[in-house]
Amino acid sequence: MLKRKVESVTFEQSSSQIVKEGREELRMNCSHDDNNLQVMLWYQHKQSNQSMSLIGYTVLQGKPNYESQFQDRFQLTTEEKVRGSLIIRTLNTSDSAVYFCAASTQ
Repeated sequence: MLKRKVESVTFEQSSSQIVKEGREELRMNCSHDDNNLQVMLWYQHKQSNQSMSLIGYTVLQGKPNYESQFQDRFQLTTEEKVRGSLIIRTLNTSDSAVYFCAASTQ
């Protein structure tokens, strides 16, 4: 008999869907409860696209890494190992999408 221990990670994320314009900046926060997950990733899913786009990721005590199309107006921060934020500056209608955070060990 094969036994496996199944662990779950709980994520909390502020609103993931934005359709706002006219605000200078929008901040979405994300947190989880697993100290082993040191990489926080952010994704964008637009209704017109079947797949999600990786915005970028942060590794604790390192600079954020961005996909080229997101590096100008998008900012990723990590406050602690288990908390981070996605900031979008100068919002416009093309930013309308669903945003997701995820975490990984690598």
